Amino acid sequence: MTPTWDRLWTNANLVTLRGEEGWGVVERGAIAVSGDRIGWVGPMDAFEDAAEETIDLGGLWVTPGLIDCHTHLVYAGDRSREFEMKLGGAKYEDIARAGGGILSTVKATRAASEAQLTELAARRLECLADDGATTVEVKSGYGLDLENELKQLRAARAAGALANVRVTTTLLGAHALPPEYAGDRAGYLNLVCDEMIPTAAAEGLADAVDAFCETIAFTPAETARVFEAATRHGLRVKLHADQLADTGGASLAAAHGALSADHLEYTGEAGLKAMAAAGTVAVLLPGAFYMLRETRKPPVEAMQRLGVTMALASDHNPGTSPLLSLTLTMNLACVLFGLTPAEALRGLTVNGARALGVGEDRGRLAVGQRADLAIWDIGGPAELCYRVGERLCVGRVLDGEPVS
Repeated sequence: MTPTWDRLWTNANLVTLRGEEGWGVVERGAIAVSGDRIGWVGPMDAFEDAAEETIDLGGLWVTPGLIDCHTHLVYAGDRSREFEMKLGGAKYEDIARAGGGILSTVKATRAASEAQLTELAARRLECLADDGATTVEVKSGYGLDLENELKQLRAARAAGALANVRVTTTLLGAHALPPEYAGDRAGYLNLVCDEMIPTAAAEGLADAVDAFCETIAFTPAETARVFEAATRHGLRVKLHADQLADTGGASLAAAHGALSADHLEYTGEAGLKAMAAAGTVAVLLPGAFYMLRETRKPPVEAMQRLGVTMALASDHNPGTSPLLSLTLTMNLACVLFGLTPAEALRGLTVNGARALGVGEDRGRLAVGQRADLAIWDIGGPAELCYRVGERLCVGRVLDGEPVS
């Protein structure tokens, strides 16, 4: 028989995530790939064609490759001392207002070369890849000037190539006010809107624009100006919203057609209704909730009731979520936020893709989707959220090619 497909995986248990809930398990299944796309998914006994290469998985489990849709992976420096301070009673707001927090990472990141940042980010990406990641969003936000924001975005792209991880990039110039603009908020917003965003867009370095809309960061009016600049230059928007207080960030994100609003611990019902109507994804970040020892949980039950799509992400960053495990992210979401294991996995696949605007391209095991797969040595999909600290991922496939 003349081969029809480039590669075929057989004797696998598939978690297809078809439909809008549940696992979509196909036992003793097969996946056929042509080029970088899935061409056939189903029971292996129903497959009648041939492939150039056939791989017998011996009963291992296959999910879509995991998608981490919110990270701050490109940075230099260490903030473990701040961790000690927080354990001693210091608050996140106190550290930030005293010039620590984000600004201490800005100083270290500005001092690092692009090559150094690329190497550091690649190591972090490799940790996520070992845990099943095939797509990772990476934000800037630790440069806070034109040169260093672009340096971060270039390092993110280069790190993805080194680690065999698909990287999407987000410009987060509106992350904090740098020290040189301490008395000139308007001047810094001019820099973000009139130089950073146009340059990143023109050079193809950013896929989206984000902002930190919060009581210790940027106001809704300032954030709206950033969003308007992003839209003028053809970039989608995302938002750090309502983490410390309900500032109306969720509603603002929805009004601007944001891909996602992230954190959302203090979001009220009006904001959630706006997100549901706009199709803005809620990205839950249990790592930051855990590390900050927060007590106000995101309104998960209201999100479920109102039909807000929920994604998960590691929020890896040096200050509030030094988390590099997506299986642990799922566990925390289940234990701390009350998600089911199926909801947690969907949050790092189907809904993570939606939060990046690539839901038609990846996130499920379905015909026409990109052939990005994660292969697991488990007895069932709930184990991905249950078994903490084990290396469960035994292989990845990126664009139809085995990469690990």
